[in-house]
Parts: sequence; C-alpha cells; structure tokens
Amino acid sequence: MIDARLHAPAVARNRDAIVKVLRGFLPRRGLVLEIASGSGEHVVHFAGAFPLLTFQPSDIDANARASIDAWVARKRAWTVNPAVRLDATRPPRPVCRADVILCIDMAHAAPWAATEGLFYQAYDLLQAGSALYLYGPFLREGVETPASLLAFDAQLRAQNPEWGLRDLAALCAVAQDNDFYGPDIIEMPENRLSLIFRRL
Repeated sequence: MIDARLHAPAVARNRDAIVKVLRGFLPRRGLVLEIASGSGEHVVHFAGAFPLLTFQPSDIDANARASIDAWVARKRAWTVNPAVRLDATRPPRPVCRADVILCIDMAHAAPWAATEGLFYQAYDLLQAGSALYLYGPFLREGVETPASLLAFDAQLRAQNPEWGLRDLAALCAVAQDNDFYGPDIIEMPENRLSLIFRRL
C-alpha cells in the first residue's frame, strides 16, 4: 500500500513553539480552520494538544490533502475533519464559518493574491473578535533582515517570481482593508513571527 504522507522537516522544529502561542488565544471549544495545511503534520499535532477543539484542514493541492488524511488516519486524530480543497484567492469556500483561522508558512510560498484573499475570506468566516493567526518569515521596516532570510527570499523568487517574503507593513494594510486589527507580534525561533489579527 502506498503511503501518501508527506514530510515537512520544519514542522518538527516549530510545532511546539507554535502550540505555546496558540495556548494563549485558542478557545476551549470550537472549529479551527487551517488554510494551506500542507503535509498535515501541524494539524495532527495541534489536535493532540487541544483535544476539545475540532480542526478543519484545507489545501489547494490534491497531494497535500491526501497526505493530511493519511496523517490523520495514522495518528488517529479523530477531531480532525477530512481535508477539503480551499483556494485562498477565490470562493467558493467549502467551509461557511470558523471560530479561529490558522495559516502557517503560506504567505511567502504563494502569490500575493493568496494573502489578499486570505483576509478577504476570513472576514466572512469569522465573527467579530475572532483570531486569524499567521506564522512565517516576514520583512519588517527598521529591523535588519538576517542573511539567511535574504537567501531564502532569493531562493523562493527563483523558484517562482510570484513568491517571496512579504513585508509586514503591506500585510497590515491588507488586514486593515478587510477590517482586521493588530497584529500582536510574537518573536519565534529561526527568525519567524507569529502574527495574531482580530476581526472587527
């Protein structure tokens, strides 16, 4: 039998640090939508850490969705729903509401339209005061960018000209245009950031 599970090495390095941040704002119960779930390793780890929450993973890529479902089956993460296809850039959405939205490592590995669409769609999915959480590497005005991130940015743009590290100020402008405030910024290992936006 073919094992559909994909492996993202970064997950093992960052998942526990992300869980510590999530403990600060996730509700005790509710539905957590993850956009661009990738391999599915994050969502099964989160399900173990927050057993009273229901998680809805999603990804635009069919291989990723197969991997997510395979990880869920292997880990017996029964509070994780089957993965659905969701394109951040445009409706229709297979989910009509969520209590929290998570989006990890998508902004830099997708066209800018995906980030714009993320906030646009999140406004419709979330209630006032609910959180939209982003994690990843970002550029910040007035903060020196480490050489390792500059090299990563160049690698991304060589792979796809529409990819690359996003400027935090531009991200905040999109958030404000879609009636989100914040973010709360939490420094993470390996020059990453946790960003917590709230819907007005």
